[in-house]
Amino acid sequence: MEQIIAFFTEHYDKITIVILSIFLGVEIIGRVPSVLHTPLMSGANAIHGVVVIGAIIIMGQAEADNYLALILGFLAVVLGTLNVVGGFVVTDRMLEMFKKKKSANSK
Repeated sequence: MEQIIAFFTEHYDKITIVILSIFLGVEIIGRVPSVLHTPLMSGANAIHGVVVIGAIIIMGQAEADNYLALILGFLAVVLGTLNVVGGFVVTDRMLEMFKKKKSANSK
């Protein structure tokens, strides 16, 4: 228990920034009109690409016996990759709505 308290005491400023970033992100995204969600999704894909690269770098530098870092890094890679792929799929489907449809008469 003392190790956990020492960790939070040592990293108090970083934990505070992460928590405030979460609240700020929720507030900003919650106030965005539906029309702008597709451009935001494309921007989020780029950000999640950076998250995947960062997770790979951290996993590469983790010690072999540090299972927590390896598991969290692996989860970050998998979930970040799913988020990027899903974002591109949604963006592609949204952009398909704006393409002209081929009529049955013009074959």
